[in-house]
Amino acid sequence: MTQTTSPAGGYMSASRLYLFALASAVVTANAYYIHPIIAVVAEHFAVSASIIGMVPAFNQIALALGIFFLLPLGDWISNRRLTSIFVAGQFLAITGMALAQNFELFVLGSTVLGFFTIAPYLLPAYVSRRVAPENLGHATAILTTGIIAGILVARAGAGVVAEYFGWRAVYISAASLMLLVSIMLPLIMEPREAGARDEPGRSYGALLLSIFPIIARHPDILLSGLIQALSFGIFLAVWMGLGLHLTSDAMGYGVDVVGYLAVFSAISLLSTPRLGAWADRVGAHTARHRLAIGQLLAVITLPFFGHSLWLLLIPIIAMNLVGPAIDVSGRMTFLSLAPEIRTRLMTVYIVIMFLGGGIFSWAGTISYDLAGWMGNAILSVSLSLIVLSLSFAAKRKHD
Repeated sequence: MTQTTSPAGGYMSASRLYLFALASAVVTANAYYIHPIIAVVAEHFAVSASIIGMVPAFNQIALALGIFFLLPLGDWISNRRLTSIFVAGQFLAITGMALAQNFELFVLGSTVLGFFTIAPYLLPAYVSRRVAPENLGHATAILTTGIIAGILVARAGAGVVAEYFGWRAVYISAASLMLLVSIMLPLIMEPREAGARDEPGRSYGALLLSIFPIIARHPDILLSGLIQALSFGIFLAVWMGLGLHLTSDAMGYGVDVVGYLAVFSAISLLSTPRLGAWADRVGAHTARHRLAIGQLLAVITLPFFGHSLWLLLIPIIAMNLVGPAIDVSGRMTFLSLAPEIRTRLMTVYIVIMFLGGGIFSWAGTISYDLAGWMGNAILSVSLSLIVLSLSFAAKRKHD
């Protein structure tokens, strides 16, 4: 990464950037442990496929609410202070999930966990102020790769750990990692970063309301958020369906196999930074449209490959190539704008994204409950067609 001086008088070293990516991985992973073990958790609490869908759905919706009410504070209050509070809240929530003795408390813990999962979405704006503009795509891709790594380890590791030690061991391990992150992040973040200001005359309500004039000046953020909401919804719906389908009587696999399947997604750890650099060259809108075509080509095979674990590897690997890069290119459409509004633009983008994620993750389990794997696959193909249409419209607008 080119070393340049930021407006704040310093620059983000590569080693520190990777530490932030590591922290993002641990913090993000918490929402994804449920994916491979969703069937065994449902069995433990004696709930149906439709009802267990409440766990990821409420987590994602609570995350959207948390981002709306908490993330804008990043343009006002020290990110270091905010991050310390948020990761502590996550630690307490995931500890509660590990110890929950009934389904209601487990859902509550997951919901609170989602509300405080702010750090991975606060950090991109924090980092964007410390990298050269020509390296923004690369830096954003590194952070996104950290998130991908967290998701990968969560989905792969949770299945194996749950198979041999029980599902509670998954959340006990996650709580231990969160304790370490809650100690590390305040040590590597600056007490006061560029863009955060003390404004004693400004109310919290005014800060939230300030989001809407920003949207009015930059309406494209709504389209970028919607595209990502649908793309993220495809990812969650497919993995909810896989967790239920592969462990069903028809397929007969254990939860560890669901975890092993996730390991093949590791290709995105290598591809995402390269695709981010490619997006820097061709432009965010062009890159996103081309990636949406690739996503549709992958998802359209799901209805036909559901009978075979090995054939399912083809769309899963392809989706993990293009899905994260769609997110990177979507963020690039606004992270090059004025530094003082980037956190609030990120707020809008992520709120829309996780509202979509919550809705479609639950839709994924409901569609599976109604029509099995075919229902889940048809839902995913439909969403992918909409993503392609919207990305094409956005590209034409900016050509």
